[in-house]
Amino acid sequence: MVQSSGLQGYSTLMHTLGSDPIALLSRYRLSPKSLTGEDALLSLRAGVHLLEASARMTGCADFGLRLSQLQNMNVLGPLSIVLQNASTVRLAWDYVARHMFVHTPGLALDVRDDSALINGAAEMVVQIRLNHLPTQRQTIDLCLGNMHRTTQLLAGPSYHLLAVTLPHAPVAPIAIYREFFGAHVIAEQPRAALHLRRETLDASLQNTNPALRQITQDYLARHFRVPEENISARVRLALRRSLGTQRGNKTDVAQLLAIHPRTLQRHLAAERTSFEALREETRKEVALHYLRETHIALGQLADILGFSDQSAMTRSCRRWFGVPPSVLRSRDAMDDDPHT
Repeated sequence: MVQSSGLQGYSTLMHTLGSDPIALLSRYRLSPKSLTGEDALLSLRAGVHLLEASARMTGCADFGLRLSQLQNMNVLGPLSIVLQNASTVRLAWDYVARHMFVHTPGLALDVRDDSALINGAAEMVVQIRLNHLPTQRQTIDLCLGNMHRTTQLLAGPSYHLLAVTLPHAPVAPIAIYREFFGAHVIAEQPRAALHLRRETLDASLQNTNPALRQITQDYLARHFRVPEENISARVRLALRRSLGTQRGNKTDVAQLLAIHPRTLQRHLAAERTSFEALREETRKEVALHYLRETHIALGQLADILGFSDQSAMTRSCRRWFGVPPSVLRSRDAMDDDPHT
């Protein structure tokens, strides 16, 4: 899965190119509303297919590059705050590389001191990690475009891009790539990478806010568990991020974690829990959060929690809290009001 911000600007670009995005979104089971949801998750595989199909439909061979021009570093969500407030470009990207799983576990970023192409240079490598990998040219172009534009913004005058390598044969003329990156572009290489002067990575960022960076790092440490932690923690994270989608059952969560459902159940049993218990606990925690801290409509909350209807959520709330959700919300509102 990937945060929906990864498709920021998609609908705008499609309309600019004279095409309606709705049909393609429907083909890959992506809701137009999910593209604007703050915490919405999308299938990374579906997103990869969507960009390829969009390039074909519009006849726009450089679709991924154009889409990157409509995006900014905020596509990375809270990671972008750390990115903008690190002390150097290297430290900024190193942190994002270690925590890319917050945005999606399907992308890997690697910052290397030694370029495989240019002596004395460094390189930033991006890779899509999906089984039975589909055609990914537009998605790779998008990722490289975003890395290029973001690093250029962070490093300022210290940005020196020496070359770009593509792991595919580009559909667009290579001259379009050279104009976009302002550097030599070599196609059909082992990996997708930006090759930079090392002083670019060592450049200091200006006007940073170390306190804001630390607050964000603390937030990420509390709310996003490192994937190598126990299975229960990983299942909880997957459940929280997939509630309200079609991927909240045991089989789909196991697939997200790259584990066979039976293996998942055995691991959870060894940790003295079960998928059903974790899903119930997660629903309860999320319900309590929304009822206490938001004014979201109860029908919408039922959808978020993955219930078939509002009455099913009400029955669960009675079981969890002893009262229906409307009573719990009004009770918490009174408790939070200093005048009551």
